Amino acid sequence: MNTASADYTPEQIVAWARPERTDISAWDQSMRRRSSYVAVVDEQVAGFSDVSEEGYINLMYVAPGFTRRGVGRELITFLEYRARSYAARRLTANVSITAQAFFEAYGFQVEAEQHPVINGVDLTKFRMTKELSTRT
Repeated sequence: MNTASADYTPEQIVAWARPERTDISAWDQSMRRRSSYVAVVDEQVAGFSDVSEEGYINLMYVAPGFTRRGVGRELITFLEYRARSYAARRLTANVSITAQAFFEAYGFQVEAEQHPVINGVDLTKFRMTKELSTRT
């Protein structure tokens, strides 16, 4: 969460993380609907992400010690490959202010700015999409 501290207040970060909603069973069921991937560098977890068969990216995380080292690039490239293998027509993600530039660098476009209110705290995030061309 340190990465997001430049764009969000401590109150917003806690609201986004929603520690009071830790329902392991629901989280497990949610994760089963997506394929998850872990990036490992020198035997350390450097990042992780996931993608559903429909092309929805729910998680994209790169550990602070591994930013700007190609971990995010490798993850997003692999997610695109997996989405294509599922015959998804597009990738979609709801991303933070912090992640917006990263996703734009890989061809995503902002579809909508969103302002969810969680526990009375207003957040800003973006619905982003990337159309996947069909390969013949």
